[in-house]
Amino acid sequence: GWARAVRGLLLDVSGVLYDSGADGGVPIAGSAEAVRRIKASGLKLQLCTNETQATRENFVRKLRGLGFDVSVAEVTAPAPAACRLLRERGLRPHLLVHDDLLPEFAEVDKTNPNCVVLGDAAENFTYANLNEAFRVLIGMEKPVLISLGKGRYYKETDGLKLDVGAYMKALEYACDVQAEVVGKPSKSFFESALAELGVPPEQAIMIGDDIVSDVGGAQQCGMRALQVRTGKYRPSDENHPQVKPDAYVNNLAEAVDIILQHL
Repeated sequence: GWARAVRGLLLDVSGVLYDSGADGGVPIAGSAEAVRRIKASGLKLQLCTNETQATRENFVRKLRGLGFDVSVAEVTAPAPAACRLLRERGLRPHLLVHDDLLPEFAEVDKTNPNCVVLGDAAENFTYANLNEAFRVLIGMEKPVLISLGKGRYYKETDGLKLDVGAYMKALEYACDVQAEVVGKPSKSFFESALAELGVPPEQAIMIGDDIVSDVGGAQQCGMRALQVRTGKYRPSDENHPQVKPDAYVNNLAEAVDIILQHL
């Protein structure tokens, strides 16, 4: 019954649409066609990603180059959400993020930082850069650490890579601080994706490869959630002690087949 009464789909990107890599990435078989079929069916579509290695514009340009018909408005990503939060609270960030993400923070005041914003900085995760972020935090009376996600690892074409969550935990431990997560699995992030989708949670399905961030996060918001057996999926996910997806599917194309049969 999980495929019934659906009006909109939230899709994770890396591991569901494509596997990222130094070569720009490789589409997962059938995924571009699945996105076309979703749109042709009249279902609403929103990409709900923790991507923090590129601006949304460049991210969408890459996806279009891989054959995906998507627009910037169809992408919910952590950096714009973080910028809203910084402005609302008068926070001035010390940024430890990927160089390609910096344009997203161009309008934000970064003088005399009173918080640290952490993203998937990839090669910028050096000891020196982590130590600098640590010093900013430890020097504050009430340290504020904002993390653009808390994933443990992700999959690239050459294998698994450490994600931002590992570095977030290091700074939490060193500074005795609890990070505020902007991005999946945070409830507010899924709620903003649903608002952009324009569909209530009980009429939406999340499809992702991360058992905790995608499936667990979506289910906490009252959505149904599927785990694909692509991307970072590992067979041990099917014995997760807390999170049980509404269904497992081999890939996005199979999920879309089943959902469209029930429309």
